Amino acid sequence: MLYKRREFVTLAGGAVAWSFAAHAQQAPLQARIGFLLVGLSPESKAAQHFRRGLRDAGFLEGRNIVVDWRYAKGDYERVPAFLDECIRNNVDVLVMDSTVGTEAAKRATSTIPIVMALVLDPVGSGLIKSLARPGGNITGLSMMTTVDLNSKRLQLLKEVLPQLTRAAVMWNPDHPLHLRQVDDLQGKGSSSSIELSFMAVRSPEQFAPAFSDVVQAKAQALYVIEDPLFFAHRDVILTMASRSGLPTLHDLRRFPEEGALMSYGPDLYDLFRRAAAYVDRILKGAKPSDLPVEQPTKFELIINLKTAKSLGLNIPPMLLALADDLIE
Repeated sequence: MLYKRREFVTLAGGAVAWSFAAHAQQAPLQARIGFLLVGLSPESKAAQHFRRGLRDAGFLEGRNIVVDWRYAKGDYERVPAFLDECIRNNVDVLVMDSTVGTEAAKRATSTIPIVMALVLDPVGSGLIKSLARPGGNITGLSMMTTVDLNSKRLQLLKEVLPQLTRAAVMWNPDHPLHLRQVDDLQGKGSSSSIELSFMAVRSPEQFAPAFSDVVQAKAQALYVIEDPLFFAHRDVILTMASRSGLPTLHDLRRFPEEGALMSYGPDLYDLFRRAAAYVDRILKGAKPSDLPVEQPTKFELIINLKTAKSLGLNIPPMLLALADDLIE
């Protein structure tokens, strides 16, 4: 049972005035969107919230908008072919659920507008020029903020596990930004008096060996860095973590909703609803280069109390009070 503590995640940016083209304020009679999901599926809650955002903007699938859904199931190698299919279908807008997908889309087209729904650091990765004026054909939402999320997540682990001295980190060497995350975490682990071991996983076949390494390293907890591969195969990760008796920490709420101990990060569902609003503006004539990229300013702490109980953990009252959702 899911108890909603409070709804928040307000993204910076606010209302902005845009200069529209000749058909301003008027979307095409039947627009076509290409939505490439690398880690999420078209049936996921996040995708449902994107559909809700489209409905809020007046779009109904099959009536005045067509969405070409493509799902790579966490396989980076399938992304270019799916993009080619969308481009051949003459989509009006491309929507991406990941940094990996957005980088591939930028290589594939410089003319079709691209909306980012879930990208870690679009400026640092060279996808856009700046948040205020992205330039080019890419705009949308960024998960990167000035908040030191790595320190915050390690702090949360320490509060739940006061005796924590060793933790493992699962990362994907094929992700364009994970190496930067690893470098940052190495420094944060030392300052937090937590010895971190890093488990590289770039394919589903490597999950079992990685968990074996985690056990051999005598890790007391596992932090899984956000990645489409990990999200697509979260059932495997959560099953292996449960068998190993490992508390796990994640970036996205879907993990604790399905059995992980906790997550801390932006509201994924809100990001996807807002991505639909970008699609609406572009279809009405706005140029991606003129639409500021928005960042989350509020974050969710989600705790699975059932999992905590099964692991023999007592969640501190302060964390219970701060949590946005408690799952029992």
